[in-house]
Formats: sequence, C-alpha cells, structure tokens
Amino acid sequence: MMPAAQQFDPELDQEPTGGYRPLVVVLLSPLAFALVFASWTIFAVLGVELKALLGFGEVRFAVLLAMPMAMGALAALPMALLAQRLGGRRVMIACLLLICPFLWGLSHSRDYYHFLLAGAGLGLGAGSLSAGLVYVAGLCPRRHAGLALGLYGAGMVGAGLSYLLLPLVSQAYGWRSAPLLYLLPVLVVAALLWLFADDLEAEPSAPPALPALLARLACWRLWRLALVYSFFYGAFVALALWLPAYLSAQYQLELKQAALTAVPFVLAVGIGQVIGGAWADRRDFRALRWWVSAFVLVCLFLLSYPPFTMRVEGVHAPITLHYEAPLGGFLLLLSLMGAAMGVGKGSLMRLIHRDHRDEMPLVGGLALTLGGLFAALLPLVFVVGNEWVGIRTAGFMFLYGSLVVCMLVMVWDHASGRAGRA
Repeated sequence: MMPAAQQFDPELDQEPTGGYRPLVVVLLSPLAFALVFASWTIFAVLGVELKALLGFGEVRFAVLLAMPMAMGALAALPMALLAQRLGGRRVMIACLLLICPFLWGLSHSRDYYHFLLAGAGLGLGAGSLSAGLVYVAGLCPRRHAGLALGLYGAGMVGAGLSYLLLPLVSQAYGWRSAPLLYLLPVLVVAALLWLFADDLEAEPSAPPALPALLARLACWRLWRLALVYSFFYGAFVALALWLPAYLSAQYQLELKQAALTAVPFVLAVGIGQVIGGAWADRRDFRALRWWVSAFVLVCLFLLSYPPFTMRVEGVHAPITLHYEAPLGGFLLLLSLMGAAMGVGKGSLMRLIHRDHRDEMPLVGGLALTLGGLFAALLPLVFVVGNEWVGIRTAGFMFLYGSLVVCMLVMVWDHASGRAGRA
C-alpha cells in the first residue's frame, strides 16, 4: 500500500538565484513568524492568570484561546492571495503593523469582551504567516525549498518566547506590561523588512477571479496534502496553547514552571520541521508520511491514558495497582511526538511546494486555513473533555481519533490514485 521512498535528481528542481535577497528572506521571515506566533500564544500563559483575576470559566477560557486561531484561519487564504497580487513583503509588513494596536489594547483591556476583541485582532496577524509562506516559496532556491520552508515554519518556536518571557514580565511588572513586550520587536522587524527586503520582479500578479477560484477549490488534488498538513499544524498550535494550563492542573505546577516545562515540546517541533524540510529536498517523503503519522498515533495513544487505579482480587488479599504518567516520561513522549510532528510539517510543506509550485498561494493558504480551523476547535474539545467527560487527557484522545480519520483519508486517496492509474 505504501510506495517506497524514491530518489530524485535535485538538479531538476532548482533555479538560479542571486544577491542577498534570499538570505534576508530566510532570516527575517522566520523572525516575523516567531513574533506573530508569540503574540498568538499570549493567552496560553496570561489567560490562566486572567481567568483567576476576572473569574471566567473554562468555556470562556477556551473561546479566548480559540479566537486568534479562528480569525487567523479566516485571514490565511485571503492574505495569501493578496500577497500574490501585491507582493508578500508588503502584506507581511501590513499584518505586522496591524497587530501592534491590538497588543497595546490588550494591555489596557478591562473585561472579557475586550480580551476577545484583542485576540481577534492578533489573529489577523495570520496574514503575515500565509504572506510569508508565499514570499519564502517565491524567493528561495528551489533546490533548497524544503530547508527554507522548514526554517520559516520553525518560527513556531515563538511560542517558547511566551513560555519563557511572559511569566517573568508578568511577575515583575504585572500582566498588563507583558503584551507590550512584543511591540518594539514587531515594529523593528517590520522596519527591517521594509528597508532590506524587496519583492519578486514577477510580482504583482493577479490571483484567480472568484468563480475560477471556487472551481479550482472543488478539485480534490488541492486538498489531499493540505488536509494532512492541517492536522500537524492545528494539533501543534492547539497543544502550544493548552499545555501550560494542562501541566499546571495535571501536575500541580506553578504557572511559570508549567510554561517552562512545555518549552522542549515547542523546540522539538521547530527542529523537526527544519530536518523534515531539508530531508524532503533530497528524498520523496510520500512514503515516510505514513510512518510519521503512525509514530504520532502511537504517542497519542499512550498520552491518552488518564491516571487510573485498578483493584485485583488476589489469592490472599486484594491487590491495588495505580498508574499515573510521571512528568519526566510525559515530557519525553511529548517531545518525541513533537519532533515527529515537525518532520511531518516540514516534509509536507515541501511536497506542497513541489506539487503546486505555481499555486502556492492557493494551496499553502488552504493548508493554513484548515489547520487554523482545526486549532480553533481543539480548545473547546479539551474543555468538553475536562468539564463534561471528566477526563483531562480527553484532548489527546480526540487528537488520536482525528489522526485515525486523517490516515483513513490518506488510504482512500492512495487507493483512488492507484485505481485511476490502472
């Protein structure tokens, strides 16, 4: 069922590039990605403190976490198409500047709806992510597109910035000072993009008209890789938002300690993404995505086990067995899963670039849209598991079930492709 990994000639997949532009793009675009993602994950750390201060419940907390993801999903595809028309650099700069007033407004918010509005504004920064994807895909050397896209996607380690810095700033100066921490870096990166980067000579180009766009989206071929990518992307984003609160509740850690404990997972995903992209430059990763998915599935199965006590009637007396995953074992398993998820994301984005190079704004934007919608759904699912089902690990159970469905779609797609070639 699974095709063998195939070698291909890198010389067939390259184009000459010159000057300093690719280097500027490769350095500044991931930095912009990291800052936008760090802004998204503000609520992962501050939200726990705000929940205690303002007294809102778990459902409201989940909606607060989901708001940036939902707005980001809605913005991803339009901004990617806008980047195709106006140029990726211009759209990235505009989106970076757009989130600045919302960072300032977040520090001055007084009630729950103000925080929701600020979260929605930060979510619009997803336009920077999709525009940056179009920008990097257009300027990077095709021979090393996987490495360039992997480095860009590794900007997700920006979540680690929130884990490391926000608790310290909040403890020293109060939570209202924490969002302002990102204002100056965002403005500096926007200025550097304006001064030292430029757009492709081929830009601007017109995206397809709406009827043609809708007709193109009806093609299953555009969805097949984007759908699989959306699981890894959405699952990582949701876990990055959820982990500090989960670790704090599950292992009775202080918020600062819980945030620091989640850093290895974020770093593992970032490193894995670079490795996956670079590896996919040299080998066809279509077969390995099965093994990556299977490994993540096993990890999710083990992470899904809640603490339990089992009483066995022994010969002489009852025997009580108790299981609870130790923190070290949980973090090791989580980090291994994160590395595999990163490899999957990096390699799949390289495959998308290889198969849909001329439609990268459409297919890349679609992948980020699907991933953002999945990420926005997950905090609510986690709350349902906690509050209604009563099992804190129900979130991992849902991810397990989602990956099973995703792999079944992969099997169906593979079988349909073989039937079509027969």
